[in-house]
Amino acid sequence: MSNTHYAKLALKTIRVKLFESRTLLFDEYCEEVESRNWIKKASTFKAGVFVSIHKNGELRGCIGTVEGTTGNVGEEIISNAIEAAFHDPRFLPLEINEFDEISVKVDILMPKETVESIDQLDQKKYGVIIEQEGRRGLLLPDLESVDSPEMQVRIAAQKGRINLNKKFRLYRFEVLRYD
Repeated sequence: MSNTHYAKLALKTIRVKLFESRTLLFDEYCEEVESRNWIKKASTFKAGVFVSIHKNGELRGCIGTVEGTTGNVGEEIISNAIEAAFHDPRFLPLEINEFDEISVKVDILMPKETVESIDQLDQKKYGVIIEQEGRRGLLLPDLESVDSPEMQVRIAAQKGRINLNKKFRLYRFEVLRYD
């Protein structure tokens, strides 16, 4: 399975939405591609997926799900690619003239594991989820500006509006990254 198939699916999804004003269907995309092995795999399991869009090396959109919310991982990529490109509240919707300047990464989340101590984290290897009173913050692994597990937990807590001085639950997860 090539590392680029999932990212190609996300990019094609964005292109179809921008240039044809419609949503790409996973079955439609499956008919277009030559390699069938990755399609079989993508259509047989559910998982959380994050799609990150970068323009000139800077984040331009990122939306994801912690667990699968659609029928399979291919559909999850399509859904989250559209959300990242057009509905990330931090950015204006992507425009046609930006398409040639973007790159896409797809992170497929592996099941989360409970963490008892921050010593069980490694910001390069694991993403982190922090939960408290119905709120949740998440940070993907191996982000350029995150240089310690403590920083990773602090950022995830800020994202989830979580008070680190109160009791919270901490999880780690690995990702399969495709670009």
